[in-house]
Amino acid sequence: MPNTYTQLYIHCVFAVKYRAAVIQPHWEDILHKYITGILQNNGHKMLAINSVPDHLHLFIGLNPNQSISDMMRLVKGDSSEFVNKENFSRAKFQWQDGYGAFSNSKSQIDKVVKYIVHQKAHHHKKTFREEYIAMLDDYGVEYNDKYIFHDLLD
Repeated sequence: MPNTYTQLYIHCVFAVKYRAAVIQPHWEDILHKYITGILQNNGHKMLAINSVPDHLHLFIGLNPNQSISDMMRLVKGDSSEFVNKENFSRAKFQWQDGYGAFSNSKSQIDKVVKYIVHQKAHHHKKTFREEYIAMLDDYGVEYNDKYIFHDLLD
């Protein structure tokens, strides 16, 4: 649409079903590239993507022609289908229901990119659950602990 100008930066976080630690180093880069392709094909700009075995972070410049929920449905659905088709995981690969999506200002881009790039080191100190709850608290997002990403035993 003419005369429409946006600057929308979104940090998304989502987990493997039951937070199973199945994203392996030998195929995570392929997964990241596949997800980047999905996002770019939908007009979004990838700023950073990284994962640890049980979850993934991505940071994008959002194309306002697609809602965040539609984008996440596409990313999670297509990428899980890809992982299963390529037989990267022994068991059926699935993302857990839900996701976190947090808006950021232009001045926060470098900070968020560095945070995502350093995920592996970050998780030597903090669990995903601790990290995710801290993010929700930092952004002032009200949540019900019952719906936080679950382990198999939850």
